[in-house]
Amino acid sequence: MKSEPIINEQKTKHKKYYFKIIKEAEKMSVYDFTVTDNKRNSVPLKEYEGKVLLIVNTATRCGLTPQYEGLEALYEKYRNRGFEILDFPCNQFAFQAPGDAEKIDSFCKLNYGTTFPRFAKIKVNGSNAEPLYVYLKEQKPGRIEWNFAKFLIDRKGNVVERFAPTDKPRKLESAIETELQKQP
Repeated sequence: MKSEPIINEQKTKHKKYYFKIIKEAEKMSVYDFTVTDNKRNSVPLKEYEGKVLLIVNTATRCGLTPQYEGLEALYEKYRNRGFEILDFPCNQFAFQAPGDAEKIDSFCKLNYGTTFPRFAKIKVNGSNAEPLYVYLKEQKPGRIEWNFAKFLIDRKGNVVERFAPTDKPRKLESAIETELQKQP
């Protein structure tokens, strides 16, 4: 039976609900979160258990938007080995992810041929930050500086590495390979 984590008194407001932030994060993993996909369905991240994940906040009108091409190349190369990219559009930086979920999805598929899962538009910083991102930033501290910040998650749901927005997807290959070679 899993022991209950100690709860930090700090609360983060998100939409109409309040989520408690876990102080002892080592007792949690990304699998403890449920997010909303781009069709407004709830998706428990437990569905990805046993896979290596790359969680990325993205934008469609950013100087870094061409990274979608490199992300898709990573996805094509590694998805059959248990790798997933989770794309979270974010309009928080200079309003560079305009439009609704359908427009964002269409843009990414038409311009970059993306096939990896895309989720609802979120905020990654501030009092309305997505709880998953609050957790990610607790694990690898620091504000999200811009679009295309990347978090690598191991097969057990632990955050193992954080990459800067300017880190091109091909730079992540060695770290992804290392995680894919580990047994769950």
